[in-house]
Amino acid sequence: MLFLAALVAGFGQFGAIASLNDVAGHFGRHTSRQTFQGVVGLSGSVLGLGLATLRLSSLGALPLSSLADRWGRTRVLQRTLALGLLATAAASLSPSYWFFVICFAFARPLLSAASTLVQVVTVELSSVHRRIHRLVVVAAGAGIGAGLSAVLHGLIRGPDSFRWLFALAVIPVALVVPMLRRVPEPTHHRDDPPLAHLGAVPRRFRGRLGIVATMAFTVGMITGPANGFAFVYGEGVLKISPHDVATIVALSAFTGLAGLLASRRLSHVIGRRWTVALGVVATALTSTFAYSGGRVAFTIGYMVGVAAAGLLAPAATAMSTEIFSHSFRATAAGWVVVAGVLGATAGLFLFGWVGDVVHGASVTSLRTPALLTFLPLLPTLALLARLPESSAMELA
Repeated sequence: MLFLAALVAGFGQFGAIASLNDVAGHFGRHTSRQTFQGVVGLSGSVLGLGLATLRLSSLGALPLSSLADRWGRTRVLQRTLALGLLATAAASLSPSYWFFVICFAFARPLLSAASTLVQVVTVELSSVHRRIHRLVVVAAGAGIGAGLSAVLHGLIRGPDSFRWLFALAVIPVALVVPMLRRVPEPTHHRDDPPLAHLGAVPRRFRGRLGIVATMAFTVGMITGPANGFAFVYGEGVLKISPHDVATIVALSAFTGLAGLLASRRLSHVIGRRWTVALGVVATALTSTFAYSGGRVAFTIGYMVGVAAAGLLAPAATAMSTEIFSHSFRATAAGWVVVAGVLGATAGLFLFGWVGDVVHGASVTSLRTPALLTFLPLLPTLALLARLPESSAMELA
């Protein structure tokens, strides 16, 4: 059940990114000039502002996740997933680019909270030895959902293809959300009542949370623009056909699986912290290579980057949930989402702005924006040494 919930949440969240080039072309204006706006339809700054708006809206995932410490995990999970998918479907009626942004800005915090709670519930319902394995399965579900959105985007063609893609989000509302009633509510024999203020974390854990949040900010700074501009760059700048992009995404399922299996293995052998460090460095380098210019670089960078994301995701989820107590675990996970959102927002602004400044006359690659956005924060990974290793930790 949790696998399916992760899948449809990933599908709903990734639809905006997968179809962004179509949306930009539909609501923007192509010109003969070889600038970013000329070849895509909307400027990098406008696209970056829209994507940043979507990311900032995910800040709402904090209070929604925190409610799960009060109302119960599964109850909040069902409601956020259903409402998020319905808002995604409403985007199919968009009369303008900014209406599209508003719909996804409403859907994003709901789906982010749903994805976060899927991870929290997975951790709390798993034994120490099975925890990372089940997180790999959930991460695979999220990846399949995102990949399915990209593949369908390549297969459904036409002037209103993105509308049909968004409208498909109503199907899991009827088929998947009711199935979540079978998921048991996690309980704990040492459970303490939630703190008085929504979003509060005990003082003694705030330093630990600050380190995890810094890691999430760094990851968001990289993955926000790396994912957000990927399809605009591939289809709009490199002129790769949507069908070929869909093929690349489909083939990357195999590299993503390899990354997930590596994450499961390394999380036991070298621990969660250093698996996260390897995943972040690999994500930064492969994303930079993907934007360095040319179809071959994009294809290799994207596919190996999916493997890097697979290496990072389960270990990062395990690390950021296992080191906190049951009574505020969902709240802490919400703060991690906030940090990732702020990082992604900063990354999108910087990447889009540098892209406009550097490529004011013509654009053939986005190497410079990638270098200036993806690499500067990597030294923050040294903070991981100050976190406890949680691979053999019993949940508190």
